[in-house]
Amino acid sequence: MSTEPRTPFRVGLVGYGLAGSAFHAPLIATTPGLRLDAVVTADPDRRARLSTEHPRATALDTPGDLFARAGELDLVVIASPNRTHVPLARAALEAGLAVVVDKPLAATSAEAAELCDLAQRSGRLLSVFQNRRWDGDFLTARRLVEEGALGRVHRFESRFERFRPKPKAGWRELADPAEVGGTLYDLGSHLVDQALALFGPADSVYAEIDVRRDGAVVDDDAFLALTHASGVRSHLWTSALSPLGGPRLRVLGDAAGYVKSGMDPQEADLRSGRRPGDGTPWGTEDPSAYGTLGTDEDAAPTPTDPGDYPAYYAGIAASLATGTPPPVDPRDAVATLAVLEAARVSAATGTVVQLPVRP
Repeated sequence: MSTEPRTPFRVGLVGYGLAGSAFHAPLIATTPGLRLDAVVTADPDRRARLSTEHPRATALDTPGDLFARAGELDLVVIASPNRTHVPLARAALEAGLAVVVDKPLAATSAEAAELCDLAQRSGRLLSVFQNRRWDGDFLTARRLVEEGALGRVHRFESRFERFRPKPKAGWRELADPAEVGGTLYDLGSHLVDQALALFGPADSVYAEIDVRRDGAVVDDDAFLALTHASGVRSHLWTSALSPLGGPRLRVLGDAAGYVKSGMDPQEADLRSGRRPGDGTPWGTEDPSAYGTLGTDEDAAPTPTDPGDYPAYYAGIAASLATGTPPPVDPRDAVATLAVLEAARVSAATGTVVQLPVRP
């Protein structure tokens, strides 16, 4: 009897809202070695859209229906509201399935660590969908840092800002802490993950977190200052009330700097119906959107590396097939959540919060 893993690996997706329909489903469906097999959504309009966009996938009403078919699946992807991430991930791991969870992995670093421990004990893959690591601007910044093109880096500035002056209906705007709403845990999860991925662990955090919009009950404007153990300082902004946005990112070294405006095109392309592998270049920017590299006396546009969201699920497929580490280590999510928790304490007390000493 063959012990080789079966391919394509069969994937069950929980949730077909924005995250499930625009990000996970199309990326799974276009990744060699993966097959979108079942999707949990009870909403009639979403089921109709699913039947059009992915006619070979079975629509299911509840996560329980999905777990009842655990023997027919290899991977569960959780793209449902934040409050469901931990219980669904736990149930999937206990059912013997590999798991991908949309960010944030959990509401607290302690819950995230417990999921990591459970995955380790069960010998199952657990990963977090931190797709912004594959934004073209971030890939470019990472390459420039690694090549030494900036010299010794001392400051990293990064922003995810929007202008939504009126709160939208939905769980992200609910005050119940169990919903894990607000911009800090939403876009802030990406900002902190990118900073830690580039410059390593943070020793301390200072934060300002506010509720600015009329009628809002969760944070919609935040600033974080991280001091990394490497000596780099990261300044991170996220806001739903930015009528004029600042640069998407800026990296400063003692030899040169890199500054980039505008958003990576992949999200807009996915939401518009474009798919990787459709015959046109994926993740590429028009030269007019390139960032600038150099100094005030000698600066020039530099091409943006192509964004590559498909690389995440390609890494998941490889991990399932060969046992190699997943593209995002779930312990990275524990570190990110520890920073976000420290940020809340800092904002509440007006102090710099020291993070626990690492071994």
